[in-house]
Amino acid sequence: MTPRNDAGSPENPWSDLGRPPLNATALRRALIREGGLWTSLDVVPETGSTNTDLVARAADGSAREGAVLVAEEQRSGRGRLDRQWSAPARSGLFVSVLLNPSEVPVERWGWLPLLTGVAVATGLSRTAGVDTALKWPNDLLVTVDGEERKAGGILAERSGDAGVVVGIGINVSLRADELPVPQAGSLALAGATGTDRDPLLRAVLRSLEQWYADWRAAKGDPAASGLQETYAAGCATLGRRVRAELPGDRALVGEAVAVDGDGRLVIATEEGVQEPVGAGDIVHVRPVG
Repeated sequence: MTPRNDAGSPENPWSDLGRPPLNATALRRALIREGGLWTSLDVVPETGSTNTDLVARAADGSAREGAVLVAEEQRSGRGRLDRQWSAPARSGLFVSVLLNPSEVPVERWGWLPLLTGVAVATGLSRTAGVDTALKWPNDLLVTVDGEERKAGGILAERSGDAGVVVGIGINVSLRADELPVPQAGSLALAGATGTDRDPLLRAVLRSLEQWYADWRAAKGDPAASGLQETYAAGCATLGRRVRAELPGDRALVGEAVAVDGDGRLVIATEEGVQEPVGAGDIVHVRPVG
């Protein structure tokens, strides 16, 4: 019998052969290079939140731009609006990175979670062979049994002068009976050609490095870097009838028609007004028409 820890999880990382542990040494060898973005990569067995941990490291100076922190299991992962994100050990990718685009005007930093979404979708599509889409502002959608489901999310948090910590959570091998809610999905359920997390993580981080470099080279200009166009092309929210649940218990209903230069979702209301939304929860009501 495999010994178990107090939390009821197998102590042996190889106890579930379908979910082998990440190879930190091989990941560092593949991703960290002189002149590249990634400067360190740590894999921990478990934590409460990789974002919380990396924000703390950035604050005390023990992490610098390009630091990557990955957890095999995340007990208290957080999404937008403080929603909880949890999954069985080694069933997903739980990773946070520290970015500090000092040459980019701060007012353009709001594009970082959208940029990360584009990079994640691009990397996963190439490596896992799964069609992915983005729900504004930061959800990754896959199709399971003809139904649109959330398989991942992104959370960006400022860490003072150290920059921004961007957290990525992706359901990789979750089975139907392991989903936290029926509306959730995973790469496996969406028909991924492979669920080996090592190549998936390498693809995501390489894609993020390239998109981040292009965006920085354009001084954060989303149009010049191609980010705005690419995000719009992959955004499942555009062209949909949506309901935006805004701060102050206000709701806005209309058609999502564009993502503007500040990364805000532009909603055309029935009153003929186009209103940009920079924060809030977006609900896809139904396809327009």
